[in-house]
Amino acid sequence: MEETKRISPLKKLIDRVGNPLEWSTIDKCLLIICFWLLVGPLTTLLFHYFNNHPESVPFFDLVFMKKVLPLGWILGVVWSILLVVGLLLRHRSLENRAFAYVTVFLWWSEEAFAAVCAGPLTTPAAMMLLGQGFVAFLLFEIPVVLVSLSFALLLVVGSTVATQYGLFPYAPLMAAPLYEDGRIANSWVLLMGPAYLIIYLGFLSLSAYIITRWRDREARLADLTIMLKKMFGRYLSTEVMNSLIENPSALELGGEKRKVTVMMTDLRGFTAIAERLEPEKVVQMLNVYFEIMVDVVLKYNGTINEIIGDALLIIFGAPQEMPDRIQRAIACSIDMQNAMTQVNKENRSKALPELEMGIGLNETEVIIGNIGSSKRSKYTVIGSGVNMASRIESYTVGGQILISESVRKQAGEVLRIDSQQNVFPKGSEIPLMIYEVGGIAGSYNLILEGKDSALVTLALQIPIRCTVVEGKHVGGERLQGKVIRLSTKSIEIALDEQIELLTNLKMDLGDVGDGLPGNDFYGKVIKQLGKDGYTHSVRFTSIPPEIVAYFQALHKYAARPSPKNLSE
Repeated sequence: MEETKRISPLKKLIDRVGNPLEWSTIDKCLLIICFWLLVGPLTTLLFHYFNNHPESVPFFDLVFMKKVLPLGWILGVVWSILLVVGLLLRHRSLENRAFAYVTVFLWWSEEAFAAVCAGPLTTPAAMMLLGQGFVAFLLFEIPVVLVSLSFALLLVVGSTVATQYGLFPYAPLMAAPLYEDGRIANSWVLLMGPAYLIIYLGFLSLSAYIITRWRDREARLADLTIMLKKMFGRYLSTEVMNSLIENPSALELGGEKRKVTVMMTDLRGFTAIAERLEPEKVVQMLNVYFEIMVDVVLKYNGTINEIIGDALLIIFGAPQEMPDRIQRAIACSIDMQNAMTQVNKENRSKALPELEMGIGLNETEVIIGNIGSSKRSKYTVIGSGVNMASRIESYTVGGQILISESVRKQAGEVLRIDSQQNVFPKGSEIPLMIYEVGGIAGSYNLILEGKDSALVTLALQIPIRCTVVEGKHVGGERLQGKVIRLSTKSIEIALDEQIELLTNLKMDLGDVGDGLPGNDFYGKVIKQLGKDGYTHSVRFTSIPPEIVAYFQALHKYAARPSPKNLSE
């Protein structure tokens, strides 16, 4: 059995006390008040003793000492009042800055007065003043310390200068020199040496304790920073993450309007694929996909705002400004599509289905920032432009990148546009022009790879039944038709009526043998062919392995090359 590690009482006390740097302002003030409540009365009692036994301290001016004795008791009363006020504020206003000003000002006024009385140039009083200034700067805000310390130094330096012009007696507390035959008087050493040593050691110990705890805190913060980088490094690029760490105020609740490029990705037909697989296989497949895609996104400094099932919402231009965000987003989308080759290679090695991805891009103004409550918030984007990116993506087929008019205009002449199409997004009363991107020139110089193989004409046409899919709902009317031409990723079908472009279809084969008719597969109408418009080019979006095998066999053995413009 593992032996429990024992913690010493001193360690327990230190852990309980914590780091004074992390204390509240009132608690820091109470520390100083308690110190002076201990030192002040002891000093006053000593002065009373010296006043009654003048022979023990021949170098003190008893007349001046009698004048300052009442002041010592008055200061004791003032410190006591401050203690009571501080204890009351401790339950009401832990960060009361006015109380800090009063406490520190009284502290330095008493220190300066003591230095002037004893002579700042011939006693350690001035050194103590500066030493305690170091502690004050550690504990309190700089303005609080500067105001009080400036007054104290002005008093000490001003009195010293005044003594040179005979305006003020130097060291009025001292009636005789502190030296005898070139040596410091024994009585002075025996009297003030231990007192100064105790004060020095007290403030030195406090400083050492504060600095040690400060280093511990910095070490914990460094460990926390490393942990945060490991956590958020999965979602943000190094540059974005470093900007957030250096500027934590960017993570405060609130938002701002900003122009960004929004990218929405989605795996085509993933729902149907997931229904055929065990949950462990689905997770394994998604992990392979996200592992590769996230690396590509971070390569282009994109911010992964959200992972929604099999979809990614990615932002370019926030939280870090990005002047070339549009070109960067397009290059990233091309690189992501090309990286699907690696995704599918790994999937095949693990006996998993191949995947295809669609990407939609939109340049828009959004509200972006931390939205939520103080207990739980999320860095996110809000705006109709985000929904528009999702709408644009919904028109894609596998391996396709579609962009809005705003993206095309601001990207400039570096894009290779393969096609364009007017669409009516859901809820929109005006058409939206979308463009298919095939490549980007300039500094990125990327093109889409892995295009579909050439269509071949089937020697024997295959009967097919189609149903129009509206959103996530499947319509009831079935259309009859035949498969005329075939490639690895698409088919051409002849129907007895026209179907609008970008319509989603649920399909199954007709009388082609046992087992296949019941296997549904899905596609999207991407082109209308022929003069009558009844022939349609359909790009597969989800297709089960049995249908894939059947089409592959047809493509290889039961097909003949088709004339280039057979149906044009």
